[in-house]
Amino acid sequence: MEKDHKSLFPGFNAVKYFNPQTLKKDLPSSIVVFLVALPLCLGIALASGAPLFAGLLTGIIGGIVVASFSGSQLSVSGPAAGLTVIVLNAITQLGSYDVFILAVLIAGIIQIILGIAKAGTIGNYFPSAVIEGMLAAIGIILILKQLPHALGYDKSYEGEESFKQVNDDNTFTAIITAVENMQLGAVIIAVLSLAILILWPKIKQVAAVPAALVVVLTGIGLTMAFQGTGLALTNEHMVQIPMVASFTEFQNLFLFPDFSAITNPKVWTVAVTIAIVASLETLLSLEAIDKIDPQKRVSPTNRELVAQGVGNTVSGLLGGLPMTSVIVRSSANVNSGARTKMSAVFHGLWLLTALLVIPGLINQIPLAALAAILLFTGYKLANATLFSKMWRHGKNQFIPFIVTVLAVVFTDLLTGVAVGMLIGVFYLLRANMRNPYFYKLEKDGKQKTLRLKLSEEVSFLNKGAILYTLTHIPKGAKVVIDGTNSKYIDRDVLEIIENFHEHAYAKQIDVELVNIHPKYELPKLQDLIIQADDIAEIVDTHQIAKEKELQKNN
Repeated sequence: MEKDHKSLFPGFNAVKYFNPQTLKKDLPSSIVVFLVALPLCLGIALASGAPLFAGLLTGIIGGIVVASFSGSQLSVSGPAAGLTVIVLNAITQLGSYDVFILAVLIAGIIQIILGIAKAGTIGNYFPSAVIEGMLAAIGIILILKQLPHALGYDKSYEGEESFKQVNDDNTFTAIITAVENMQLGAVIIAVLSLAILILWPKIKQVAAVPAALVVVLTGIGLTMAFQGTGLALTNEHMVQIPMVASFTEFQNLFLFPDFSAITNPKVWTVAVTIAIVASLETLLSLEAIDKIDPQKRVSPTNRELVAQGVGNTVSGLLGGLPMTSVIVRSSANVNSGARTKMSAVFHGLWLLTALLVIPGLINQIPLAALAAILLFTGYKLANATLFSKMWRHGKNQFIPFIVTVLAVVFTDLLTGVAVGMLIGVFYLLRANMRNPYFYKLEKDGKQKTLRLKLSEEVSFLNKGAILYTLTHIPKGAKVVIDGTNSKYIDRDVLEIIENFHEHAYAKQIDVELVNIHPKYELPKLQDLIIQADDIAEIVDTHQIAKEKELQKNN
């Protein structure tokens, strides 16, 4: 039990996170993530029918609180576009926002319980092709959704990642409308910003300055230069955060749960829904981020559920939205060179600082400049190299991959991944059914023996393949069914083997059973959990040693 406690709530290693070698990467990355997160936090709050401050507050908590508890070094948490419809419907259903945030608080507590109960292990069973497909789809969605902003059409809901938007528009009609209503000043800013993002890192003398920061400063400068001309941008083309003039005004922005609604069954229904959907989206994002982590670290899923639960509990208590680990901000974090979780923590601090200290300057940032950053991130996630790589891996990998891409783009994240999972599981079962054994034809003089060596795990899914093979063995043959390597054989398969052994004499077939036991037991779940904990401890130790070696080399 002590080991579980330590794995879920480990101590904070100041030496590891306040290391000059990692901070010089984490600080610039945190600025990029902050610039990406800012409009998304506001847009998701708007699309969810919640106060704009709630979106910022959720981003601040996701950065400072969740990252502090999380075991992931690159994941970034905040309000999730995938939850907008759920949140919008829940606020309407529950009748008031203060009752809704009570449901968010309860959802956080449920997530903490799920983490302690080790429900995060479900994240280990997402097929790789589906995760790759989800990443590519997110990249395509980023490109498609940010094109209107790059063209200067900023009336669509920022942060809405579903194909069908809450304003009855969809991804493609929004682009058509944007083309018809493009703003030349915004287009110039977007094109110049993309050029900076592509070319700036190639100039060695200035590469240390984050390209995204140069993009934002350039965007602000051009916005000011365009004033009074035909290229001038209006307020709708800019970032808009609440202006806080005093600490009292800041305090008044917080909202608190209505605990009198604790007995309302609808509150608990919403809480359970948010806890399950937010947990699944978090585990998906975590798996995806681990795949693009340059150091290939493995994030502890159970600890992440606890961290998300703590974040949602605090968010619900202070008036924020439900949060998850979010793939867009996390991808931007990876692509901008982050090394540790301090990048996510600092991004939360920048959000807080922007709200309190420089809201006027932040409101001068054109959305077209931020759209360019996301377009560039989208290209990195969905470049042609990834598609050709998956094609080379064969149809068993490519078909689940491309189905996931299309399903996510034309529906939403969770629906698309669910469709991809079904296709992935189909191909997995198909392959599993075809590989229940290895066979070898042996000769001993004139006698020919067919030896069937059963696999390590023979499940009921292999029943059809084995039955077909045994029923098509010709008369007079000799068969050896070898279970030496098998740790588990399903009862249905054992019955087929036993029946064949018992009635083979009718076809003059000589059958020999080798190490086929009358009963096999599945390993106990508790034993598997203990093994997983021991392996995780070894992985953590190895990762720490790897990071120390990396710091030494730097």
